[in-house]
Amino acid sequence: MIKVYIASPYTIGDQARNVYESLKVANELINDGLCPFCPLLTHFQHMMFPQTYDKWLELDMEWLKQCDILLRLPGESNGADKEEIKAKELNIPVVYSTKELYYNYYGTESTL
Repeated sequence: MIKVYIASPYTIGDQARNVYESLKVANELINDGLCPFCPLLTHFQHMMFPQTYDKWLELDMEWLKQCDILLRLPGESNGADKEEIKAKELNIPVVYSTKELYYNYYGTESTL
């Protein structure tokens, strides 16, 4: 199963909307048979048990190492930019849409 790291905006803009958009993509990937890792799920952990920004980024970078590909969602984000740079350093492919993701792995614009 392909493990997809979802790098997306969080702190810039509406956080709730950013979490929603990331989870919506994660759900699409799940439904298409992929295994997404959605770092923005820590939004809920952070609400109850806050950690520093640096701690969350450190944990995210560890999870990134386990993934096969990084999907960079649109929008300004210092954290997602750092994740994208790290993925490239680790030779993890970076794509910018689910269409590109599916084409790279399946040779088509969807998994269906």
